[in-house]
Amino acid sequence: MNVPGRGGGRRKPMAEINVVPYIDVSLVLLIIFMITAPLVQNGVDVDLPQAAAKTVEVKEDKPPIVVSIKADGSFYVDLGDHDDQPVAQEELMAKVMAALRLKPGTEVLIRGDKAVDYGRVVTAMAALKQAGVPSVGLMTNPAE
Repeated sequence: MNVPGRGGGRRKPMAEINVVPYIDVSLVLLIIFMITAPLVQNGVDVDLPQAAAKTVEVKEDKPPIVVSIKADGSFYVDLGDHDDQPVAQEELMAKVMAALRLKPGTEVLIRGDKAVDYGRVVTAMAALKQAGVPSVGLMTNPAE
């Protein structure tokens, strides 16, 4: 027999959160990101030389400007938006100068194919120095 006022027949409210739907959603998102991550990495196909060098830390808020030189000697510029744009050798200095005016202090890296003529890399470095870049880094693959 239920006594009024005592709540003998009532159920108490549960104070637990059901996390199963959150786990399902997070697993679906994880799978989506795992599938799309390799597709997002685009750029110029460059076969980098191997060297034993220390890794440069890239700041998330200031991605570096990357000048790529393919094996055929053509230049490409990534101004930090991960979109390599073909550029003529004469335009290289102007593009980098404009990008540095917008984001001063940005690092500039050269990513040259190991089959490219050494003179092309030196020409790119000289053009970047004329553009006002204080130091230029060279990208390599880690030595095995």
